[in-house]
Amino acid sequence: MQFFNFWRSLASFRVRIALNLKGIATDDQVVDLMAGHQMRPEFKAVNPQMALPALVLDDGTVLSQSMAIMEYLDEIQPQPALLPSDPIGRARVRALAQIPVSDGHPLVVPRVRHYLEHTLHIDEAQRTAWSRHWMGTALAAMEGHLAKDAATGQFCHGDHVSVADICLASQVVGLGFFGGSVENMPTVARIHARCMQIDAFANAHPLKQPGAPKG
Repeated sequence: MQFFNFWRSLASFRVRIALNLKGIATDDQVVDLMAGHQMRPEFKAVNPQMALPALVLDDGTVLSQSMAIMEYLDEIQPQPALLPSDPIGRARVRALAQIPVSDGHPLVVPRVRHYLEHTLHIDEAQRTAWSRHWMGTALAAMEGHLAKDAATGQFCHGDHVSVADICLASQVVGLGFFGGSVENMPTVARIHARCMQIDAFANAHPLKQPGAPKG
């Protein structure tokens, strides 16, 4: 399998964690989002949305969107499971995961920041504040759900890692890129800290990937 990704891509970060948890090796292909390489014709032929990540299977099938890819990996490699076995648990985990993935992260991706800069002429400080606000808002919503629900355990759902934890971890790291923190979100902060003690999470961290800034 070929895995098209970039160190700064939070969606790629999510899939890297899942691949690590499953023990699945890939042929990594770096697409530099900061240099605009996602808009090159050769990558557009892989993913017409010109977004990361993309996973190309051995038969040439292309999968996109981090949630879809993670669920695919969970189906072909059932252990460790990334979704609970019961319908209510699966619904809860998917709902938690979608808060950052669908409501927070999409507002800060490169094409949105590019539009803010080049079309609306919003300066860098304002763009950073925009990103910090929307990423923090999503995490605050997660905090509200997690803190009040008895189903929350060591992790978002009980004591086993799920896609909700993967999505939480990527959002916390992303918030940090924009100068935000989760110091006022104790449940989110606790779960994130626990996740980052796991090698599959720690080794997938954006700053540990090729091309990431050092120091």
